[in-house]
Amino acid sequence: MKQRTLARAVSVKGNGLHTGNAVTLTLRPAPAGHGIVFRRLDLAGHPEVKPNIELVGDLVRNTTVQSGHAKVHLVEHVLSALHGCAVDNVVVELDASEPPILDGSARPFVNLILEGEPVEQDAERVYLELDAPVSVTRGSSSIIALPCDELRITCTSADDRGIHTQHFALTIDPETYQAQIAPARTFTIYEEIEELLKLGKIKGGSLDNAVVLRGDKVISKEPLRFKDEFVRHKILDLVGDILLLGKPLKAHLIAIRPGHAVNAELCKAIAERLKGGAKKKEKPARPSMVLATETALDIRRVLDTLPHRAPFLMIDRVTEFRGEDELVAVKSVSINEPWFQGHFPGNPVFPGVLQLEAMAQAAGILMLRRGSSEGRVAFFMSADKVKFRKPVRPGDQLMVTARLTKTRGNKLATAECLCAVDGQTVSSAELMFAIVDAADAE
Repeated sequence: MKQRTLARAVSVKGNGLHTGNAVTLTLRPAPAGHGIVFRRLDLAGHPEVKPNIELVGDLVRNTTVQSGHAKVHLVEHVLSALHGCAVDNVVVELDASEPPILDGSARPFVNLILEGEPVEQDAERVYLELDAPVSVTRGSSSIIALPCDELRITCTSADDRGIHTQHFALTIDPETYQAQIAPARTFTIYEEIEELLKLGKIKGGSLDNAVVLRGDKVISKEPLRFKDEFVRHKILDLVGDILLLGKPLKAHLIAIRPGHAVNAELCKAIAERLKGGAKKKEKPARPSMVLATETALDIRRVLDTLPHRAPFLMIDRVTEFRGEDELVAVKSVSINEPWFQGHFPGNPVFPGVLQLEAMAQAAGILMLRRGSSEGRVAFFMSADKVKFRKPVRPGDQLMVTARLTKTRGNKLATAECLCAVDGQTVSSAELMFAIVDAADAE
């Protein structure tokens, strides 16, 4: 796909959400490779700020970027519209510190972009692509970015009371973004308005540019544009915030209660990964094999032993080894895990296939303990007599017991495994797996 800019300059006027100041915003064409740059016309020398995760400042109900003395508040709606409409190169001129809030959505900016007529340029668009999952957690919010050949977002939005829980998933492309995401308006909780005003925020806020939630009531000057408008606006913000990476991203983002702070942390983690920092893995100080003298494994030793990583690591620790052929491990089930947004909305149940995976990983540790695990990988081969007896829910702690019943050298083994919660068996299976050299696995 080619890079795109606008055919002509276009402008819109309004007031800022947080400052309340009048502002004129103009989008101007820019050459290929220029990127998106904000230009402050109201400051001496017309300083420019290029949105970048390293320049992020205030993250309270907006994303602010700052370079030197030049700040631009609430950049996410403009960035979201440009990102969603696949516009790569543009100068965003402002005669104040904040873009206009307009109706609280990105739709007016999309209309402005379409008025400016996006045009292709000679250069090819450069995408950022992941080679491994990246995840971040901040309080009750979490986001996992998975390698993908497109930008796909799966999102769960919820307030602390669980009254307005919503789910939505889609692939981001210009047509879908313009119809399904751009019209979604910003929203706030009624009880938080006074505190935001004390912080000097939302001076320009009103029902003309926001939806207010009060208990189970929705206060809005017009009807909701979507029945799940709130989660769509969360996706709108996320589409804007991830452009702080500097280039469009290809990934599947699974977000639970996202917000500007956790969105920024995700960008930092992805940027670090793309710089190669995550690939520079030093040899662990601890041995990368399970020693016969070890009576338990903490999470660091589990990571030394198993190749799995978040979100697919299903063993938190091994609490005890019972002789050479049996162990007990723990898996704590958290509501922040990505599968719960679709399995099932409003009735979260830990998937049985993941219980099976936890059993397989526990049995794999046992097999690796019989010989050196250095440079070797345990592969799950088959399952027999699989039974699921009771549902497992967020907050439960799985106690995984694995016992080797047959071995063939250090290459094949079968194991009897079970998962229990509060002393009651919830699932069980007989498993077979193989131990192979990592080089052969590749």
